[in-house]
Amino acid sequence: MLVRTTPTWLALTPTERFAFLGEVIAPILGRHPDVSMRFFDSEAFHAGYSDVVMWETETLLSYQAIVEELRETSFWGHYFEVVDIVASIENAYARHYAVDAL
Repeated sequence: MLVRTTPTWLALTPTERFAFLGEVIAPILGRHPDVSMRFFDSEAFHAGYSDVVMWETETLLSYQAIVEELRETSFWGHYFEVVDIVASIENAYARHYAVDAL
């Protein structure tokens, strides 16, 4: 998930940012333990988005539920603009052709 921070997010103090993450985002993640999230800063390397949120799961319905829940919070559109979602399957070619992954 490619996201761009908004001026509203950047106007928050670090304490306010971490409070939002703890009060709003952490409970959503807690309801879906079969989905893990990794967060990468990329603003120094790309002008189109500021961060990459990488989601990993074996259960697409759980991932979809997280997205639906995020859309109902100020994460989506207020603090962050979702620029793009790039879905992919690791080593899908190997699974498809029944070969070992590189």
